[in-house]
Amino acid sequence: MTKAHDLKDKYGPWALVTGASSGIGEQFARQLARSDIHLLLVARRAERLESLARELRRRRGLQVEVVTADLSEADGPDRVVAAIGDRDLGLLVSNAGFGLKGDFAHLERARTEAMFNVNARAPMLLAHAVIPRLRARGRGGIIFTGSVEGEAPYPFSSAYAATKAFVHSLGMGLHGELAGSGIDVLVLAPGATDTDAITLQGFRRELMPNLMAPVEVAKQALRQLGRTPLHVPGPENRKYVNMMRRMPREKLIAFNAQTMSAALDASGRGQN
Repeated sequence: MTKAHDLKDKYGPWALVTGASSGIGEQFARQLARSDIHLLLVARRAERLESLARELRRRRGLQVEVVTADLSEADGPDRVVAAIGDRDLGLLVSNAGFGLKGDFAHLERARTEAMFNVNARAPMLLAHAVIPRLRARGRGGIIFTGSVEGEAPYPFSSAYAATKAFVHSLGMGLHGELAGSGIDVLVLAPGATDTDAITLQGFRRELMPNLMAPVEVAKQALRQLGRTPLHVPGPENRKYVNMMRRMPREKLIAFNAQTMSAALDASGRGQN
């Protein structure tokens, strides 16, 4: 198990965090800063990134660089890779992502394509670029933020769940490929987390059971890196995933369809 104070020795001196302007990504940045790791912070919202960077520089005396990039754009991942430069990067936290809910056929094509690019294409390309660097230095780590939805089909969240299933398969496959190389790979699969993503997907916070704090999700991921290929934070989320794994496939699909439909109805969104 990787303890917080060991992170710099094992993975430092630099880490790259995507989706760092809020939520789990922001907390990853804060936790890594507590371990005195210099940071490359990536997101679309420059103002929020700059504010976080200023705070971490002032409080921790670290080098914190901001990379404003939209990972939904074709050149987004390449811009991030170029920003690494010759820094001794030891840890990639591929956390950026967003979700779309509702009837798949009613989702806007451009937004659906953007979701695929951010959630699936960008993590793949970033890992592809970073792994040779980590191999050359003989040690490193990669964290992919997936979702409990990456563990099963989710009607009315079909495309989002599919992007996360891609991330789960990619991350756990790389965990196997890189075994013994000194490079640790973890897929983080959070359930409902108290971030902006809940309201952006049209849900009401008060209707979401077992909401976890993003700081706890990030802390658990950093503790589990190097220990397991997949971590589901929170005992209730782990029970839910284990239940889904035991259910017959047809019943599971029907159950998740009913659950997601009910959540959309309760939030006033219906299935459209």
